[in-house]
Amino acid sequence: MAVKTLFWTLLGALSAAKVASGQQLYWNATKFLFTLGDSYTTDGFNITLGVNSTDPGYTSSNGPNWVEYLGETYNVTETKVFNLASGGATIDAALVAPYEPTVLSIVDQVSQFQEYLAPKPYGAQWDSADSLFAIWIGINDVGNSYAWTNVTSQSAFHTILMNRLFSQVEILYNDGARNFLFLTVPPTNRAPLLIEAGPTAVNLITAALADYNDQLVEYVDLFQATHAGTYATVFDTRPVFNTLLDNYATFGYVNITGYCAAYENGTPDMTTQDPPCDPVSNYFWLNTLHPLYTVHNILAHAISTTLSL
Repeated sequence: MAVKTLFWTLLGALSAAKVASGQQLYWNATKFLFTLGDSYTTDGFNITLGVNSTDPGYTSSNGPNWVEYLGETYNVTETKVFNLASGGATIDAALVAPYEPTVLSIVDQVSQFQEYLAPKPYGAQWDSADSLFAIWIGINDVGNSYAWTNVTSQSAFHTILMNRLFSQVEILYNDGARNFLFLTVPPTNRAPLLIEAGPTAVNLITAALADYNDQLVEYVDLFQATHAGTYATVFDTRPVFNTLLDNYATFGYVNITGYCAAYENGTPDMTTQDPPCDPVSNYFWLNTLHPLYTVHNILAHAISTTLSL
């Protein structure tokens, strides 16, 4: 299958994944983008340094991530981006602890929004009608808890997580947010970290991921139905990842189950080659859990296109 045909097939699946039908804010009318999440989303921007602080570009993708591609390559209306994400984030550190106590959870990120951006300071004079709030969280929540045996059930625990997540979305709504984009957790069961852990771990997290994502869709539907004037939608990342992984040779990837240890902490540039490894850009995974910028580029393209439909 040709790359172009494959891409448009993928977009058809993604457009079908949209679950809400309120008054949509189209991408070409979005003046402000607020993003919250974890290492897949963060670029090192620090709102405490001021609304006009620069993006230092600290990503997990060895290049731009999906937020940076949206704010640069696929920015069609000079959308201004405020990225509050924090590497390693969970929804609430009191429910699922991050790898370090300094990591900002979604609870912390929402608190930062309230302190620095909700007042709409100069340089961030956003409005309910022109601002999109994108939330991609759950990778670490599921990844750190899928094997827990001290909970009633994984599904019941995911409900606790969803209740906490949407308590934070409620805060954003009360601050004036009306347009929301939620991203599903990608198939991290196909990442080297889980492959190395073995079939039992893969089976456990596969079931946990499916349940978490199913509940996310249900909660977004409920939020949309119970909050007047809100447009909330789910962008399903799984077709993007699975299409690329299932057709990896078509997209130029040489390895989809492992990574090159020489590259796992990043490389001097985006096309570095350290023999006997192939160039870093030919790998799907930079390390045990994080995909390369090439994946983020396609993801951002699909998101911008879907938001324009």
